[in-house]
Amino acid sequence: MHIIDRRLNPGGKSLANRQRFLRRVRDVAQRAVREAARDRDIRNIDKEASVTVPADGVREPKFVRSPGSGVQDHILPGNKTYVEGDTIERPPRGQGGGGGGQAGDGGQDSEDSFQFVLTREEFLELFLEDLELPDLAKRRLAVVQTEALRRAGYMVSGSPANLALTRTLRNSLSRRIALKRPKADDLAALEAQVREIEARDPDAPELPDLLAELERVRTRSQRIPYIDPIDLRYRRFEAYPRPVAQAVMFCLMDVSGSMTEHMKDLAKRFYILLHIFLVRRYKHVEIVFIRHTDQAKEVDEETFFGSRETGGTLVSSALVEMKRIVAERYNPEDWNIYAAQASDGDNVSSDSTTSQDLLRSAILPACQHFAYLEVGDETGPRAGFVEHRTTLWRTYEPVAKANPVLAMRKVNHRRDIYPVFRELFARKAGQENAAP
Repeated sequence: MHIIDRRLNPGGKSLANRQRFLRRVRDVAQRAVREAARDRDIRNIDKEASVTVPADGVREPKFVRSPGSGVQDHILPGNKTYVEGDTIERPPRGQGGGGGGQAGDGGQDSEDSFQFVLTREEFLELFLEDLELPDLAKRRLAVVQTEALRRAGYMVSGSPANLALTRTLRNSLSRRIALKRPKADDLAALEAQVREIEARDPDAPELPDLLAELERVRTRSQRIPYIDPIDLRYRRFEAYPRPVAQAVMFCLMDVSGSMTEHMKDLAKRFYILLHIFLVRRYKHVEIVFIRHTDQAKEVDEETFFGSRETGGTLVSSALVEMKRIVAERYNPEDWNIYAAQASDGDNVSSDSTTSQDLLRSAILPACQHFAYLEVGDETGPRAGFVEHRTTLWRTYEPVAKANPVLAMRKVNHRRDIYPVFRELFARKAGQENAAP
């Protein structure tokens, strides 16, 4: 099998050279992409971006001549100190040999950083490397509609790309049979018979009749073409309204004084992955940010991640706020609802029963998936090792065992965000492949 890639190079640049460059700077570019993701909004994380790469990150090894060794011949025209055959003493190491060196060969301060633009596909490839995203089934198609095309029979004119070969040949065959067009085999047999008689006896009495019949058959074959414009049929397409699948993503986060910046950064990275996952599978995705201490409120993204608040922790307040928003704006019959909650595990003990009741009765029945991410200090253990069971973990654990919609994980390090995300959604992939 031979595959020929005839795609045009993007922007007039060499696609092969660009791919080779990205392979060379993959590690550096990947670090730059992940650092850039920290400063970007969740809604804009999958856009093309300009990343900065230090020049020393793409330097290639090269051979240079050492000025302190070897035999070197120099031509020094017009000097009054040396004549041909004189020996010049070697300069001390590190001295002589010209000016201040080549650009880019100096110290670290002489190195300049440069920027290049990554396309959306390149950015996501670096950001989601080694991450397999499962395809969750859509619960319901929304009432929002868009136009799509579907087959609607055939027509006698159209684009050559839409030519229906089977239907065209069927019409051609029917026309040739109806008009009694001579078959190619009959014409070939008649020509062979004429040649045989001419070779045997050019003056045979039946030869004129055979030549006249051959001419008649040839004329009829030319008058009745194999393919006539009347035979052509083109596939016809028509527009029709198609429902659009839509989803809403609820981001819940504890912003009390016990939540450090490191914990919030872990939560943001998880929210980014969940948003990328949803926008790849749903046409329309909305995001709702709910932050809480002992009181919960809906905020914008900048306030969600940026502003500081003090106070205790009451998880049920966030669940009540989510229940209210779902009832007012997001009917579960029309929306695919996903939720991700990030917390350090602190909660008032007296709030456990209320939180469990809200999850069982109102939140989980409306959700496609509810992910609880318990974030910890960077000095904590790796993901998968439960050091101790926090108050909120003990609250959610019996609910998660009884309802597979709720999934729970602990994360302390940035490097564990991607494996944890894969575990959370890979477990759901086999259960929701059924048609809605």
